[in-house]
Amino acid sequence: MAIFFSLTFVIIFAVSAGVRFLELRVDWAKNLPPKPETSLTLFIAAANWALSLTLFSSIIVSLNYAIRRNYSAFMTIICVMSLSFILCFGITSALEHGKTVPPAQTMGIPLGAKGLILSNSLSRSEASVILLSGSLEPLGPRVVAISGQPLIFQETASANFDLPPVPFVDETPWFLKSLSIDVRLNAETLLQKFREGFFSYFIYAGSLIFLLCSLGYAVKFSVWPLANLFIAALVFRGILMLETFFNTPEMQEITRSFLDNKLPVPLALPLLFFAFGVLVYLYSFLVFAVKRRDDDD
Repeated sequence: MAIFFSLTFVIIFAVSAGVRFLELRVDWAKNLPPKPETSLTLFIAAANWALSLTLFSSIIVSLNYAIRRNYSAFMTIICVMSLSFILCFGITSALEHGKTVPPAQTMGIPLGAKGLILSNSLSRSEASVILLSGSLEPLGPRVVAISGQPLIFQETASANFDLPPVPFVDETPWFLKSLSIDVRLNAETLLQKFREGFFSYFIYAGSLIFLLCSLGYAVKFSVWPLANLFIAALVFRGILMLETFFNTPEMQEITRSFLDNKLPVPLALPLLFFAFGVLVYLYSFLVFAVKRRDDDD
């Protein structure tokens, strides 16, 4: 089980980090005006995002595999919990130390010559921007064309003007975009806890892993392993969404006013994860005891 989980974790992390790195690099190359960036910075950002996705995905796959092979539930959960925390903490520590390396900066690639036209076909106004000096001077002279209105010439844009990535349109499905945002927020939260210290990271990451590992043996509604895997993925997605919701500033303020300084706000969510995980473990144990008694009868 330890070998299977480790291989699953490494494979998912490598694939997701590579895909995320390519995505970030493409988005960076499309920025106007071109901004200096480093490959190392992009890789660290991609790896942090991939680590969060890998944590959820590897636990789902490993617990589903353990159920199919009828492994001991207690030993499987202990193994998955321990390896999850060790791998997450080790990779996060390595990525944080990697930021101290001073890499060389690179500039974006010019995307067009003079007269570059940027348009958004999905906009109701069908607005277009024509960069008269091309992408090398995106803040220079331009012509703005709006359907049904005269052309507008602008000699220069404001200093803080920043064009969206090219093209303007974003065809990413919303459910994938929302998942990517929640994974990024989870990665940022884990990174913030890591910077606060080992104890803070252990409390937050440990309670989250404790909850995730409890759901593997509780989500067994079907005799089909693929159906159980899909249901577990939906449940894990719900946990990720609730984590994002409870970490919003508004919910943090509501939690602070509700607790009335009786409990530190940073401990509220980990305690909620831990309490819900205990309930799920208790439910799984009772179901196991009932089935064991029926088998004995």
